[in-house]
Amino acid sequence: MSVLPLVFTSGWASGVNAYAVVLLLGLFGVTGVSDDVPAALQRTDVLIAAGVLFLIEAVADKIPYVDSVWDSVHTVVRPVAGAMVGALLAGESGSLPEVAAAAVGGSTALLSHLVKAGTRMAVNTSPEPASNILVSIAEDLGVAGLVTFAVFHPVAAASIAATLLIAGLATVLFLISRIRRFRARRAQRREEKRLAATGAAPPG
Repeated sequence: MSVLPLVFTSGWASGVNAYAVVLLLGLFGVTGVSDDVPAALQRTDVLIAAGVLFLIEAVADKIPYVDSVWDSVHTVVRPVAGAMVGALLAGESGSLPEVAAAAVGGSTALLSHLVKAGTRMAVNTSPEPASNILVSIAEDLGVAGLVTFAVFHPVAAASIAATLLIAGLATVLFLISRIRRFRARRAQRREEKRLAATGAAPPG
């Protein structure tokens, strides 16, 4: 079977949490759960680095505005990770050219990263931290669950990942439009208050 569904799913997951993807796949390979995991992901140094970075992200990702800064830094990291994992998976299976797998994994990771970053920017408009924590936990669980599912049922997992990606893009576009309208109304109210305070007539 082609490795493309697993490449697509791992790309989507890498856009949300690249370190979790590397860590999970590596552990699946080391423990013998899957024979399709590249040896490069099973190396001890790779697993330790992925584990440490995963823990750092687990904290940073739950703090308002810190998560957005973290996402900005990872605008390059996550797509590159998705491309590398895709290329390694393709090289291991031999059923898909590595360049094509890297393109699929990287582009999917970029799109899902944009969804994650856009959603977090919208969530950060709320003053309380509970939303960030809940969204972050949901993302971590989603990545862990879907990557695990993809190891055993790659086609079904890829279908779920595609659905989540499309829904996420639509949600982000909707949230952006709502935030723009909210800011426009707030700016208008401030202008009306300023004019009222100065005694000037409102425009139009």
